[in-house]
Amino acid sequence: MSKILMVQGTVRTLANRWSSRGSPALCEPRSQGRPFKPQNMSNNAAVTAEGGEIGRAQALQARAARLEPSVDMNPVLLKPQGAAGAQVVVQGKVIGQALAREYQSWKPRLMPLVLESFARLRARADLILIEGAGSAAEINLRAGDIANMGFARAVDAPVVLVADIDRGGVIAQLVGCQAVIEPSDAALIKGFIVNKFRGDPSLFDDGMAFVAQRTGWRPLGLLPFFEDAARLPAEDAFGLRGQIASGPGASRSPCRYCPTSPISTISIP
Repeated sequence: MSKILMVQGTVRTLANRWSSRGSPALCEPRSQGRPFKPQNMSNNAAVTAEGGEIGRAQALQARAARLEPSVDMNPVLLKPQGAAGAQVVVQGKVIGQALAREYQSWKPRLMPLVLESFARLRARADLILIEGAGSAAEINLRAGDIANMGFARAVDAPVVLVADIDRGGVIAQLVGCQAVIEPSDAALIKGFIVNKFRGDPSLFDDGMAFVAQRTGWRPLGLLPFFEDAARLPAEDAFGLRGQIASGPGASRSPCRYCPTSPISTISIP
């Protein structure tokens, strides 16, 4: 059976996307890695060869992995229509519209379809890289969750948690996430990554050690801010919006705390 790994973020940001978006292309040359995102919310969609819609980020991930995009890579796509509702696309086809609160009651019916797509994708791969949505700490949405810990637990996926230091409060993001989620969910998290670091990475040695000591999670990497990420198409309205590092303060150092530089190898059980 193929191996699986899920990447989740501490906040709704590009932290998890930039870490997972290129991952399939960085796998071993002989690996048949595929991207998967159970639920995405974005008006930026791509059309697959089957004629269905998926999130543009998943289409880009497929391209990075030299694969044809498939509706199974993003079985649930929510396309916002105003502040409170969205068009619901399931396995590439529009099935209706739902207000935010109404959609919560849809999720138990959608989970079997999400698992169906995942099973089809897994049957054709030896590695699946799963991307979460929003934040792992959204306990108000945990019941019936199909995007983050609910899905991870359904397929028993090990999780890597990514935090965005560029927004500030990164230590609180990580330690706070463990404090609010269920212990059984926290147990799925095997390690953490701090993304978008600028400047001298040695200044955050104590921060990495503190998070590891408080959470028991393995520090997997301190990743520098990557200027060229701004050249990739934004997934939604929370795109980079010109957040391009420039000048002498921008860090181009390799991944710190990783077993090898610049790419860390993670052993997937």
